[in-house]
Amino acid sequence: MNCRIAVFGTGYLGATHAACMAELGHEVIGVDIDPSKLAKLESGQVPFFEPGLEEVLRKNLDNGRLRFSSSYQEAADFADVHFIGVGTPQKKGEFGADLTAVEAVIENLAPLITRPAVILGKSTVPVGTAARLGERARQLSPIGDALELAWNPEFLREGYAVQDTLQPDRLVLGIDQARNGRAEEETRKVYKTLLNNNIPLLVMDLATSELVKTAANAFLATKISFINAMAEVCEAANADVTILADAIGYDARIGRRFLNAGIGFGGGCLPKDIRAFMARAGELGADQALTFLREVDTINMRRRSRMVELTAEAIGGTLLGSRIAVLGAAFKPDSDDVRDSPALNIAGQIQLQGASVVVYDPKAIENSRRLFPTLEYADTALDACHKADAVLVLTEWEEFKNLDPRTLGGVVREKVILDGRNCLNPADWLKDEWTYRGLGRGSVESVSMVN
Repeated sequence: MNCRIAVFGTGYLGATHAACMAELGHEVIGVDIDPSKLAKLESGQVPFFEPGLEEVLRKNLDNGRLRFSSSYQEAADFADVHFIGVGTPQKKGEFGADLTAVEAVIENLAPLITRPAVILGKSTVPVGTAARLGERARQLSPIGDALELAWNPEFLREGYAVQDTLQPDRLVLGIDQARNGRAEEETRKVYKTLLNNNIPLLVMDLATSELVKTAANAFLATKISFINAMAEVCEAANADVTILADAIGYDARIGRRFLNAGIGFGGGCLPKDIRAFMARAGELGADQALTFLREVDTINMRRRSRMVELTAEAIGGTLLGSRIAVLGAAFKPDSDDVRDSPALNIAGQIQLQGASVVVYDPKAIENSRRLFPTLEYADTALDACHKADAVLVLTEWEEFKNLDPRTLGGVVREKVILDGRNCLNPADWLKDEWTYRGLGRGSVESVSMVN
């Protein structure tokens, strides 16, 4: 049995979820207050880059299962299940999450719901938010307790969002256990196809479901910062962090994933989520439990300044008057997301120290221009590297991994490359007489020896 679903918010999370719910066979309406975003989606265009999403979007627009609107009334009249997929950015000047958009959905939607319905939150929120919003929704709605609110956090990876929605490793549902109404039943209907494919559904209380998401992000951030701390030690000891990561990654208790040292994490999730987690723990009186996350954040930010220092060292001690090519602007490959991008932060810092900086990214140039209009931008990697004193690889796009040292050597002024993601094969570059420097990889001689 197919469901009638409304998804509020058509950004990265909401647009992906709306299209994928239609792909599962449901009738879906996506709701947003941004007319330009709605116009793009209605014409079959995704307002951001996400592999595979445009095909799913167009298919379900064409078959009539998916449409978009700015009308809350239309959504309330249409749907029985309402997903909240709006953003929860970091508050300006504070660590806590800004819940304005989430609260606005409840304030505008709940008064319009006149028959039994379920609201499922997907946005990342501080623990305790769902219970508060549930109470508020019941106060506002004419149907009172017949309106249920549950939490169904998302675990999407940018670049793999369609796959993570249609083939997730697990589904999490937080319910108000004192009420024990229709929320679980309706959620099972929504995800019936996935459950039939043996995807586990973990049902729990509201608070635990909120913590699952924030705890997962905190753990991933900690793992990344751990290997970056080891990179600092490896540099001091003339050791190789990539080999160290391989060796400890064989231990099943540790695992190799997310043990790639480099310039650190960024994007719209990990940085702001770990800060909001710390802020919420403080409000709950459990701030000492998460003090380690401050060091996780500090290590992560330190990698950016370290890359700037290494660049200056590599070209003789000063960046003043130099020309630096930056390959990569998105915070990760297969994405055009430049929110809190380490690559752009480094490019900006280098420019402030007197260098001319030229940036190239396969997908994120337009977003980068809006955020850092004073940087120069190129249409190709070779154009960015023209007469460069150093080349910095700061996002691990396949295009950059496959760069030909000989071809690149023909356009640069100096054959100096800094591998901010340890994604290149040093031996290839050393063979062509480049000066190679990776983060946490010791001296050029030791790098050459182990490859």
